[in-house]
This record gives sequence, C-alpha cells and structure tokens, in this order.
Amino acid sequence: MAAPSITEREGELAREAALNAWGADHYRYNRRFEEMLAAHCGVAHAVSLPHATSGVHLALAALGIGPGDEVIGPDVTWIASMAPVTYMGAVPVFVDILPDTWCLDPVAVEAAITPRTKAIIGVDLYGSMCDWDALREIADRHGIALIEDAAEALGSTYCGRPAGSLGDVAVFSFHGSKTITTGEGGALVTNDPQLHARVQKLRDHGRPPGDRFFLNDEVAFKYKMSAVQAALGIAQMERLDALIAYKRQLFGWYADRLRNVPGLTINAEPQEVKNSFWMVTVIPDQRYDLDKFALQTALAEQGIDSRPFFSSLSSLKAYADTDCRPLLTPRAETARIVHAGINLPSGYGLDEATVSYICETLKEILQGCEQR
Repeated sequence: MAAPSITEREGELAREAALNAWGADHYRYNRRFEEMLAAHCGVAHAVSLPHATSGVHLALAALGIGPGDEVIGPDVTWIASMAPVTYMGAVPVFVDILPDTWCLDPVAVEAAITPRTKAIIGVDLYGSMCDWDALREIADRHGIALIEDAAEALGSTYCGRPAGSLGDVAVFSFHGSKTITTGEGGALVTNDPQLHARVQKLRDHGRPPGDRFFLNDEVAFKYKMSAVQAALGIAQMERLDALIAYKRQLFGWYADRLRNVPGLTINAEPQEVKNSFWMVTVIPDQRYDLDKFALQTALAEQGIDSRPFFSSLSSLKAYADTDCRPLLTPRAETARIVHAGINLPSGYGLDEATVSYICETLKEILQGCEQR
C-alpha cells in the first residue's frame, strides 16, 4: 500500500549510527535530523520522538491540558490524532470535516467552542491541508491553542507555508508507510521556546535537559527516538524533494486515468495548497451500490491492496464508554466519504503500467456495481 523508498545511503548511515552513536556522540544523529526537519518547516525547534502519537500527547501535556478541558478535532481521522486527549483526562470534541479537503470544518469548530475549550487539533489528512488561516483566526480570537497534526503531510504547503509551520505546535509521523520513514518514529516542531523546553523535560521522565543527577521533579514520560532511526531520517530528508516529486507524479498518473469516471472523487488540491499526496484516495458516490469494505474485497480478488478511509471516531466502539462529545449534524457528504472511501496503492516503486492496471480494474468494479 505505501512501501518506503530505502537506498544504500539509509543503510550506510544506520550502520554508522549503530557503531558510533554512543557516549558524547549519542545524540549527534538526532540533532542533525532535528535541524533538517526544523529547517524544512521554517521553525526554530524540532524534537525527534518514537511516533506522532507521542508528539500530540506531549503537546497537550506541555500546554497544561487536563481533566475537564475540551479539545476540538475532526470526527474523521485516525484515532491517534485524538486518543492523547483521553490520555490527559480531557474531553475530545468531534466535529465535521469539509467535503472537498476532508479536513476540519472551521464553521463546525466555531460552533463547538465552549468556555472549557483549550485547544484545536487540525489534521492534514492524507497530505491535504486544513484551512489554517480560518483556524488561526478562531484560535486567536478565543485564546486557545492550535495544534497541527501533520503526520501525513510532510512536503505539503498551505499558502506557501510548509506543513508543520501552521500551528502553535505540530507533529509528524515517520512510520514505515509515511512519506519519509525512520521505521517507526515521529517529531514535534514549534517556534515557541517555552513550549519546546517543557516538551524536552516531559519526554525524559520529568527531568531538565542535561540533568545528570536523576533528581526528577515530576512524573512524566519516556518519548525518545534512537540514533539509528534518526540516521535513517537524515538519509530520507536528504532525498525529500525527490520523494515528494514521485508522490505527486504518482497522483498525476491516477488523476489522468480517473478524473472522468462518473461520480468518483479523488484528492483535492485547492489553489492555496500544494498537496504531497501521501495517499491516493477515491470516493465513489451513491450511484455505486457498494461500501468501502466490499470495494476492498473486490480489488483484493484482482491482486490489488487497498485500505479504507478512516471511520468516524464517534462511531467507534473505542469511544462508546468514554467521556467525549460527538458532532451534532454531520454532512451527508461526510457519511458518504466514510461509507465508501478507500486509499489506493501509494507506495514508492509503483510504475505507470501498474497504476493503469489498478485504475482499469477499479473502473470495471464500479461499472459492475452501478445502479441502473
């Protein structure tokens, strides 16, 4: 579905780190990776982490969010975007997404704000971008924090600004399926020096950076990335422009073959956005009598892997018995997206002929399911 692109350079740097990243040099590869990531995002600070989930968790903790507080986020996203809200004892407030970008609806965010609201989490879903100007205006007007979950959007831009630079704090994922990978891994980025310092302390069991006496002054977390992972990240960042160019070319192959299929929606790229197209996604409309799981099964029978569009968090059993506040009036379009959307193969190494086969197979399946 989303295999990474790994070259000899990644192997060489990982081996070098395994042999040398000890003692006084233990953080050299992490530091270099963080510097490269911060420079790409145009921010002052980056912190390498074991995964993006830890980044959201640390962001919430550093912002002082806790029991009784509310955090607004999209109802349609991967659970990792909002699960840390529950870790903190706060209340996740799920609101609707926009039908074109599949990102947080600013109007729904505004309607969900209460005196208990302390933060908004905007998710740059599948490489798409939130309406960050609108979310920033809402956050500033209400005096609440703005968190950018850019886990899936490294390389995307909004109004010329890179993903990761739009919130008070942002997080990335470097899971094996992501645009760049460290195997597992993530990062937190920010321009706020106080928030950065707080994160550095919280991610190392509540002790200040540089402490050598093990005199912790609070109970916190252990969220660090290994040097070998960071070395992989350095090699991947060296190739980032080429990797993004491939993702965009891959999407172009799909778009050329699918744009005229009746009732089929693919990833959006509004004028103000450059989409890195982490995943190529299709949404068949109601004329096709099948849901996402049936479509996946039909594709699998022809040797094509896929994955379902994320389900609504408020519909998951995971949230059935938790303190959360679901959206009130989701759009009909949102229900259709969740019901029928799938991600098509989007990994590095796919060629144009393979994409043609995938698209022709998809068209045949859809034609066979079209209601007459």
